[in-house]
Amino acid sequence: MKYHVLGRTGQSVSSLGFGTMNLSQQALDVSKKALNYALDQGINYIDTASTYKDSEEIVGESISHRRHEVFLATKTRKRTFQESKEEIEQSLRRLKTDYIDLLQIHYVNYVQEYQQITREDGALEAVKQAQKEGKVRFIGITGHRPELLARWLQSGHFDTVLFHMSLVQPFALHDLVPFCEQNGIGMIGMKPLSGGFVQPVQKALRFSHSTPIQVLLSGMKTMEEVKENLEALRTPIETEEKKELWALSAELGEHGCRRCNYCSCPLEIRIPDLMISHKAKEKVGLLGHGNHFYQDQSEKISQCADYEPCKERPLCEKDCPYHLPIQQTVQSQSKEIISKIF
Repeated sequence: MKYHVLGRTGQSVSSLGFGTMNLSQQALDVSKKALNYALDQGINYIDTASTYKDSEEIVGESISHRRHEVFLATKTRKRTFQESKEEIEQSLRRLKTDYIDLLQIHYVNYVQEYQQITREDGALEAVKQAQKEGKVRFIGITGHRPELLARWLQSGHFDTVLFHMSLVQPFALHDLVPFCEQNGIGMIGMKPLSGGFVQPVQKALRFSHSTPIQVLLSGMKTMEEVKENLEALRTPIETEEKKELWALSAELGEHGCRRCNYCSCPLEIRIPDLMISHKAKEKVGLLGHGNHFYQDQSEKISQCADYEPCKERPLCEKDCPYHLPIQQTVQSQSKEIISKIF
């Protein structure tokens, strides 16, 4: 296992981290085996959150007896002082620990959200109080807007940042990653498979692993998935392979979507999933979850071209901060769906 120092925290963390969002989908015994096997193999970074259903309870039940082996990260998505304070206490109980290594203020995507968490009665104050009390060691922030995260990190409040880093979402390399490298901010990359969409798995993992992030979070569930992830990262990434992976990522990332979720669709089309995956679908294909998305959404996607309220001005595009051609992309997929039917 390769280890990196997580920015200015000074902590040595495994280059592959265990993301636990999906553990609640299976029997506790399966999760226990996966988590303990990961620790046995040298993975020492475990990531969870209070909003991941019963993930914190599963982690606490599974590995609290090995607490000294783990750099344990969790999150609060609350925005006020009191709510965050209560959620931190709840996380400590669920995780069966008296301290959390990294407490991250989660899913901060809007300027007004950042203003909420940093005001006097905001979430950041609650996390800092917990830090003074010895319940939290380091403080982080997570989000889907890399250029805004880079700006917010200038405040000096945060030791780490968690963001998308995948073949189909490499955007943080342009602004966020350089800032973090220059200022000693710990970098944690998430969703290397874009939530179970992107294949081939090995290339996706190796691209994320080739970037300057210190920890790559993979949403593993079973011991077999842990083995698969470890095997994908077993050999070093040489210069030529890195060039190929980064060139592929530049191509797959042409869609420009950061998954900030500013957009919305009255037809309930899951716009970020479509925007991010359509290039990958054409170039490298999708995993089962991605194929199921297109099957599930096909009827809604095919209705886009005839939806009257969007004829003059697409409702989905007015709030996109990146001014992406969302309607054009959706309708191109609609034509493809219709052509297959007929």
